Amino acid sequence: MSENIEEPNFEIIETYDGFEIRRYADTIQARVIVEGMGYRNTNQAFRRIASYIFGRNDQSRNIAMTAPVRMWESGDFSVMAFTMPSKHRMIDLPNPTDSGVELLHVEGGVVAVLKFSGLSHRKKSLRMINKLHLMLENNGLVASSEAILAVYDNPASTLPFIRRNEIIQPIEWHREE
Repeated sequence: MSENIEEPNFEIIETYDGFEIRRYADTIQARVIVEGMGYRNTNQAFRRIASYIFGRNDQSRNIAMTAPVRMWESGDFSVMAFTMPSKHRMIDLPNPTDSGVELLHVEGGVVAVLKFSGLSHRKKSLRMINKLHLMLENNGLVASSEAILAVYDNPASTLPFIRRNEIIQPIEWHREE
C-alpha cells in the first residue's frame, strides 16, 4: 500500500532468527465474521468493511484506509478486520449501517511476527503459520490464540514478489523488557 497509509503502532521487544516479538498498542477495529473459509468468504467480508469506511454508515462519512487487513479463522468462521485510524475514538466513529460490521476496542498485546512476501492464499498462510509455530516451540514460546494473517498490499495491483504479508501470532509473554 502507499506510504501515507497508517499502520498500527508497535514496538519490537525481541528479535529471534526468522521472527520478532512485538508489543502492539490498543486499537479500534471494524470486523466482519462470515461462515466458512476461503477466498469467496474473505472477499465478501472485505466488501462489507470497505463499504463501512467508504461511507456506508450512519453519518455517510468516509474513514481513511489503514494497513494491514487482518484475517483469521475461528472455528467454522472467517474473521476480517480493518484497524481504524489512531486519531479516532470509539465515540467519534460513525455506526455501521450493515449489522454484520462490528466496531470494537482491541487491547494491545505481545505477538510473534513472521514476515513473508508473495501470495497469501490459504494454503501458503497455513504453511507460514506452521513454520512460525515450530519456531515458537523451538524457542520455548507458546501461542495464546488464533494466528492472524496480515496483508499490507492490494493483491489486485501489487506484484506478488513485492507484497508484504505477516503472520501475527498472539503469545504468552512473561519476560521483563
